[in-house]
Amino acid sequence: MPKAPARTFVCQSCGSVTPKWAGRCEACGEWNTIVEEAAPERPPGAGTGGKGGRSIAFVGLKGEGKPPPRRLTGIAELDRVCGGGLVAGSALLVGGDPGIGKSTLLLQATAALAGEAPVAYISGEEAVEQVRLRAARLGLAEAPVLLASATSLRDIVATLDGPDTPGVVVVDSIQTMYADTLDSAPGTVAQVRTCAHELIRLAKRRGFTLFLVGHVTKEGTLAGPRVMEHMVDTVLYFEGERGHPFRILRAVKNRYGATDEIGVFEMTDAGLMEVANPSSLFLAERRGNVAGSCVFAGIEGSRPVLVEIQALVASAAGGSPRRAVVGWDSARLAMVLAVLEARCGLALAGHDVYLNIAGGLRVSEPAADLAVAAALVSSATGTPVPAEMVVFGEIGLSGELRPVAQTDARLKEAAKLGFAAVMLPAASDRRRGTRQAPAGAAGAGLDRKAIGHLQDLVTALGADAAVRPDRRTERERA
Repeated sequence: MPKAPARTFVCQSCGSVTPKWAGRCEACGEWNTIVEEAAPERPPGAGTGGKGGRSIAFVGLKGEGKPPPRRLTGIAELDRVCGGGLVAGSALLVGGDPGIGKSTLLLQATAALAGEAPVAYISGEEAVEQVRLRAARLGLAEAPVLLASATSLRDIVATLDGPDTPGVVVVDSIQTMYADTLDSAPGTVAQVRTCAHELIRLAKRRGFTLFLVGHVTKEGTLAGPRVMEHMVDTVLYFEGERGHPFRILRAVKNRYGATDEIGVFEMTDAGLMEVANPSSLFLAERRGNVAGSCVFAGIEGSRPVLVEIQALVASAAGGSPRRAVVGWDSARLAMVLAVLEARCGLALAGHDVYLNIAGGLRVSEPAADLAVAAALVSSATGTPVPAEMVVFGEIGLSGELRPVAQTDARLKEAAKLGFAAVMLPAASDRRRGTRQAPAGAAGAGLDRKAIGHLQDLVTALGADAAVRPDRRTERERA
């Protein structure tokens, strides 16, 4: 009598497998996400300890052949994020919120590539006429893109595994694909994992570049199993606020280039337009000599970017004070406020604090600590940070300022945009104190104010009136 197929229970949110059904997943904590699925069949010879297998051949690290040249998409910001262009046989996963512009960007990229090599765009979410309407709106209707609407993995693989394989293939989206060998519905963990694995294996065997569009969860992470992010070569996130026309394409993972590299686009009626100088864009609406505003010299991947950090400290109307953050880590803000309270004596515990990174960019590096502190102190005291000054540095829990990487790149970007002064940690600057850099050095012409403790910032902004009489700083007690 044949043995009944085994059944497993898989969480559709995180991909964890459990022996029985439960209402709540113990791995990710989500409710009603566990679904019963058929267990995959064991391959022949599995569990035999390697008996009957073929020996594999080992080679050296140094190869004789040259790597193939990268294929440029014609969109400089996309090429930058991908590490200088598309690599043959690579797989890229593009994620982002609904309506953020993923399909628009990939349609523009395929239209630009279609003049050099055959390009296929396979849509599983939209009909052919819907994609044609978008192409007509973007002025791309004449591009020789191979367009199809399909969701069957078997049909897609049979079409691409032929003598006329395209050079670039876009699958929009991977959650709509299904393999008829599985009983589960499209979008489940088993379907997404199987379809992605088969398409990636075909791309590496045939040598075409594969773009996979992925949905995101309400937390902003890519939906489906995390193993899919490990399978692909590059993971790109499309970021942006609904109220801003700017879009940020960030490389979270890249086997062929730098991670955390960003490309900046502007959403217009004609599609996504590249922004060659994002620093000037983020500072375009900035008003100088306003309390609570500070310019931060940051690094995104290999690109220096200047952004405006805005802070507002107001008296709490009653109850517990509010802490609202847009574009920065709320836990990091709590740490900076605690250091200002404990080490510098600023009375901020009873105030509402609002922090915003202007332009819709999300900053994650610790070098923004000093700029955030400067904006907070400026708003609390009503003393504006000098409009021609940029600030960067990491803050320690004892109030000391720690050096940050790529100081020269930050200074060059600030000098290029016409800033005259910089405040930075003393350990990051060999020329201590306030002086100009010598001619030919990075950031030549900038007046450098190198400080070693957060109290130096508080004193420079004239925050003595905000110090509580019963809470003297450590330096005052010494």
